[in-house]
Amino acid sequence: MIEELNCFNKAFESKARLGIMSILMANESADFTTLKSLLGLTDGNLAGHTRNLEELGFIRSEKRFIGRKPNTTFSVTETGRTAFTDHIAALENFLKNNS
Repeated sequence: MIEELNCFNKAFESKARLGIMSILMANESADFTTLKSLLGLTDGNLAGHTRNLEELGFIRSEKRFIGRKPNTTFSVTETGRTAFTDHIAALENFLKNNS
């Protein structure tokens, strides 16, 4: 059982990061406002979690202006897709073997 737990990716232990990655895996991209609304996070909380995921190379951001308003859009990198898929597989395997 300990070996199976070691397969979990600590980057996705946070409910917020798990949510961010889930949304981005299901969609090509999502902007800051959409993620904030869907996950019920504050600006600072979402910014911290997205920054962490970006520093790990799991997501990328694109900053631009729409009119005079800033808009940040996030998408999953190939590294992030692999890491998240592996994490979900480890969770499924853990549940299968321990139920």
